[in-house]
Amino acid sequence: MTETTTTLAELERRAAARRDRPSYGHDALIACDRLVRIFATDGVEVQALQGLDLLVQEGELMALVGASGSGKSTLMNILAGLDVPTAGAARVAGCDLLGMDAGARLRYRREVVGFVWQQTARNLLPYLTAAQNVALPMQLRGRGGSSRGLGRGHGLGLGRTKDKARRAEELLALLGVADCRDRRPQQMSGGQQQRVAIAVALANSPSVLLADEPTGELDSATGEQVFAAFRRTNEELGTTIVIVTHDQSVAGEVRRTVAIRDGRTSSEVLRRTEIDAEGQESLVAREYATLDRAGRLQLPADYTAALGMEHRVMLELEPDHIGVWPDAADR
Repeated sequence: MTETTTTLAELERRAAARRDRPSYGHDALIACDRLVRIFATDGVEVQALQGLDLLVQEGELMALVGASGSGKSTLMNILAGLDVPTAGAARVAGCDLLGMDAGARLRYRREVVGFVWQQTARNLLPYLTAAQNVALPMQLRGRGGSSRGLGRGHGLGLGRTKDKARRAEELLALLGVADCRDRRPQQMSGGQQQRVAIAVALANSPSVLLADEPTGELDSATGEQVFAAFRRTNEELGTTIVIVTHDQSVAGEVRRTVAIRDGRTSSEVLRRTEIDAEGQESLVAREYATLDRAGRLQLPADYTAALGMEHRVMLELEPDHIGVWPDAADR
């Protein structure tokens, strides 16, 4: 009887501990938990996301990379509120992306996230000037802007009471395209259009700014200018920014790069500044494999190929690491 009572008490204690445990990603601005997206075409199902996990903290400037078809664009469309996951959980700034109705999804796209497309022509209305393009999201929202997420850096005063025109001018000035305020898109260069597009995406003070290959149509020098605008936005306004890119020069400029492979996060590169004994600063990059919530680990393809790993591997737990070897029976 005593043993049974103790066992039940222990089970109740564990259940209580699980209830009190913070939920996955409770302190992250973006939290994707075992995210699945399945597309069906002509009776054939394609699993674009296969249980993807991702956490992004408030204030991060990070990049998502991956081969074509890896799932990164699908993930961006979900985060932007343009697509709905099939299963799993996704939250952005407290918004449940699976539980929103059409009206809530529209408000989410207008107020919580900003989006910059790769195609410069897709970001701006051709018959409006730069200033009018920036003012348009505020008009659609129905008020002259919000102070949320602004003024962290150098006190950029884009308060709730300022009119739309003033706010548009200040955003254009922040991004170095104030001289384009009265120009229409066809009167601007590709780089200027993309920087104006960033201002449009920031018009309603979003919690998150998403960009899908924003430098894909630009030369390297112009791409650097556009990325500098993203960095200035992150530093001055504190806006969280997630950029999908194939451009290694862009991926190498952020502190965190997450690689997606086969619909899951596969690895991360973290960069930090270190100071040596002589006081010299250097940027150190370290790549990590990603362990998902189900305990799955994607080993780099060149690692497994080098050791001839197929089908099965042998594991051995050591005090401070796990050993991984190819299965000798496969040889």
